[in-house]
Amino acid sequence: MKLPKSIQDVVDGFESLPGIGPKTAQRLAFYLLRMPKDDVEHFGHAVNEIKSKTQICEKCFNVSEEKTCDVCGDDLRDRSVLCVVESPLDVLAMEKSGYKGLYHVLHGVLNPIAGIGPDEIFLDQLFTRLGSSDSIKIKEIILATNTSLEGESTAMYIAKGLKERFDGKIKVSRIGKGLPIGADIEYADEQTLNDALSGRIQYNP
Repeated sequence: MKLPKSIQDVVDGFESLPGIGPKTAQRLAFYLLRMPKDDVEHFGHAVNEIKSKTQICEKCFNVSEEKTCDVCGDDLRDRSVLCVVESPLDVLAMEKSGYKGLYHVLHGVLNPIAGIGPDEIFLDQLFTRLGSSDSIKIKEIILATNTSLEGESTAMYIAKGLKERFDGKIKVSRIGKGLPIGADIEYADEQTLNDALSGRIQYNP
């Protein structure tokens, strides 16, 4: 049986998403078909607006609906600490841990095999940010990239860059105990992340 083109297009759309195979894509498409028309239209509108209304924060590169995200615009945040993470999902996870400092979102990690170098992620922007007058209050950088090989390599690259540029004037630490090797921060529970933050250690490249 060949599916109608309108349904197959939706199946193809779902299947293009990471972690969704052909069977799951078909189930999701037929679930939408059974939903009330208003709900489907609301869903479609929300999907469309995620691209038209979402932008990147000009300071930390987190996702936002404004030029400056809620975290960067919050005067009550601890501006002496900056946590470097791989993705906006990691920001959500860190927020649940009770962290009250600022963030810098890389949107990826260094991966030469995949052709991802410093220019493909927001890495140089981190060094530029730290060298600006707006960041004079920052005393510590927490490297909270994942504990994968790529995450560790990225943390090492950043630590070396900070040492070369700031000569030890900014403390560099790495998230500590609690996260197993290869773990993704976005999937860690609140207590594990809290322990990892509390147990962070000074990081020397």
